[in-house]
Amino acid sequence: MEITLSVLDKAGEVRARKTGTEAVSLFFRERYEAGDRITIETDSPGRFVTLAIDSALAPAIILLREGSFSFPVPFGDAKTIYAPTAFAGDGHRISAHATGADALSGIRNLALNPADHGKSRATYPHAFASVETRGEAAFAARNAIDGEIASDDHGFWPYTSWGINCDPEATMTVDFGRKVIAQSVVLYTRADFPHDAWWTSARLAFSDGHSIDVPLEKTGAAQRLAFDERETEWVRLEKLVKADDPSPFPALTQIEVWGREAKA
Repeated sequence: MEITLSVLDKAGEVRARKTGTEAVSLFFRERYEAGDRITIETDSPGRFVTLAIDSALAPAIILLREGSFSFPVPFGDAKTIYAPTAFAGDGHRISAHATGADALSGIRNLALNPADHGKSRATYPHAFASVETRGEAAFAARNAIDGEIASDDHGFWPYTSWGINCDPEATMTVDFGRKVIAQSVVLYTRADFPHDAWWTSARLAFSDGHSIDVPLEKTGAAQRLAFDERETEWVRLEKLVKADDPSPFPALTQIEVWGREAKA
């Protein structure tokens, strides 16, 4: 598989580009400017790639369903959800390599994708929600699959979370872009008490129509629910029941969906 990494300016002109076979690392030696985008392109749509969009972000296995992906370099509010060193300065390493069957055959967190962003439908997993608090980056659905589990504060990295804007009907979905076999879910609810409230229960819904009720506690620690293996294309968190607490702000720090590929 041929993989091309590029940095494009706001007009679409190439600032840096590198192509490799099966693996490629691009070192961009300049500062990013507003409007820049990082792109990854392959000649094999539908393949898995292990992508690190910045040296400060953990690499993750993603499905590049359309063969290309565009990531807007964050500035301003959008930058607050990343480490201060991410996308900063004048040296940036971007890397990607084809992900083989061996890496796909085991159990892993199928929901992890630090490069996910709200307008992306080209890579999976992808998170989206019915509502996000005030439309701010710090409370976007993608924060719940970025790998950050710090939960005792809110509003900036590493305390990223999905905020429901006080909507009791809020839902959040992790779309895998293909069928996977899920066997457990781990939830980290935000625990910036007393600013935060918490949920006493929620429901996990699957693409096959099955659902599971999940009891939840007042904690920022991992809350794991194991279940019989289910083949699904997505998992949705819904029916969030808020505790009887003065705070109107329950939120989700992270969701992990542990399982394997349906077809490794």
